[in-house]
Amino acid sequence: MNINTEDQAREAIALWQTDPPRAQLKNLRLALESLELSQMYYEQKGNVQGMARADACMAFIATRIAEIDTD
Repeated sequence: MNINTEDQAREAIALWQTDPPRAQLKNLRLALESLELSQMYYEQKGNVQGMARADACMAFIATRIAEIDTD
């Protein structure tokens, strides 16, 4: 699933919540890696809005990863 906005991040997290924790972590980490690459791209292009969107999405995903890790 391609995540480009905060709403898409929320939708992906909601969709993956039905998966077992290991599968959720795998999907979340892959999404996080993809967003990190997107953020680097936006940074290279000087796209401040894109960097902010990617950062917000990464924050949602990192929060969910932390929730699963503490369960």
